[in-house]
Amino acid sequence: MEHILATITRRDPEQQEFHQVIREFLATIAPVLDRQPRYRQQAILMRIIEPERMILFRVPWMDDQGEVHVNRGYRVEMNSAIGPYKGGLRFHPSVNLSIIKFLAFEQVFKNSLTTLPMGGGKGGADFDPKGRSDAEVMRFCQAFMAELFRHIGEDTDVPAGDIGVGAREIGYLFGMYKKLSNKFTGVLTGKGLGWGGSLIRPEATGYGVVYFAAEMYGRCGENLVGKRCLVSGSGNVAQFTVEKILQLGGKVLTLSDSSGFIYDEEGIDSGKLDFIKELKNIRRGRLREYTRQYPRASYVVADPALGYNPLWMHRADCAIPAATQNEISGRDARHLVEGGVRLVCEGANMPSTLEAINIFREHQILFGPSKAANAGGVAVSGLEMAQDSMRMSWSREIVDNRLQTIMKSIHRTCLEAAANYGMEGDYLAGANIAGFVKVADAMLDQGLV
Repeated sequence: MEHILATITRRDPEQQEFHQVIREFLATIAPVLDRQPRYRQQAILMRIIEPERMILFRVPWMDDQGEVHVNRGYRVEMNSAIGPYKGGLRFHPSVNLSIIKFLAFEQVFKNSLTTLPMGGGKGGADFDPKGRSDAEVMRFCQAFMAELFRHIGEDTDVPAGDIGVGAREIGYLFGMYKKLSNKFTGVLTGKGLGWGGSLIRPEATGYGVVYFAAEMYGRCGENLVGKRCLVSGSGNVAQFTVEKILQLGGKVLTLSDSSGFIYDEEGIDSGKLDFIKELKNIRRGRLREYTRQYPRASYVVADPALGYNPLWMHRADCAIPAATQNEISGRDARHLVEGGVRLVCEGANMPSTLEAINIFREHQILFGPSKAANAGGVAVSGLEMAQDSMRMSWSREIVDNRLQTIMKSIHRTCLEAAANYGMEGDYLAGANIAGFVKVADAMLDQGLV
């Protein structure tokens, strides 16, 4: 294990996020390697950790004032042992190769857990769509796809959305792909319902994480009814997380964006959620406007100098971080424990630092890791791919039922894998082990390629 960590640190010393996800992964799968020496003999770990392909390219585009900008585009095709590469595109100024590699690595095992035949990949660009006009976003998406199109395909690599890439961006990307390839295929997921999209796809990640949390509570003989929940973020995942919590009888107290967070002691009900959806999805405004509409709520401006996020200091029963990676530090984790939180279910990708995870485990907090808990999005993306291949569309009820079935299956698989290796109830270990074994066995079956 130490040799592997030393190797990736030497090769890519600046890729801190990638190092972090590898350390978290390796810490839980040692028992598998001890029981299955063939994985070591065939260097499966190094073969999984090293991407099959990394694509970097420039993206030149012109803004509305005629000024030319040049961004950097990425696509990391991590592993295709169980199916075509599948994973989202992220447009955000923080995007770099380390972040894309960590996301792609997590995607491999997340996709494996869904039971669907999908490999793992991830991509994006250091472009910030905030404050840009629709025309500027369209020109950027077209420039981005002008290079990416040659590397993707419905049986090769199927991208989707992520942070900064929603329905608008997927539409522009798909339109350019169709023009360049002269094909109408299911090469992107998250498409509009009128042209190949799937019902429940926008809701899937948020709904899925709540279904997973409900399964975690159910194992303890509890449910979400009356539970006070802290949720971070205010994008697609957070919005539909709130929606499903409300449907299952819970109460949501917080949401956030990059400028700060709102705390509503009365709870964010369905009417308030509709206001937030209109604010963030249509007007693309900031959450501070919430308190103008609902003055009994409070708004706290983000202060990076604090070294912690006061959002996680409020008393609650459960927490669902749904904003971005590493948003819960060790200090935040201690605040959650002190505030009475007994369940943390990750809606974002790797939102908890290693220190935070260790604190959760030390205090026996129920912890649902992102590769299991937020797999609902890619699961329904897989269902969208199936519908596209068959040229048909399933009803909302069918897709939602399949999503619930998949999340229950992932929950059961995590528990069974953890128990099989003497780590009963450890969702993190179970998710890593189950995802790894499936991919590793497929790689062994296919030879040294």
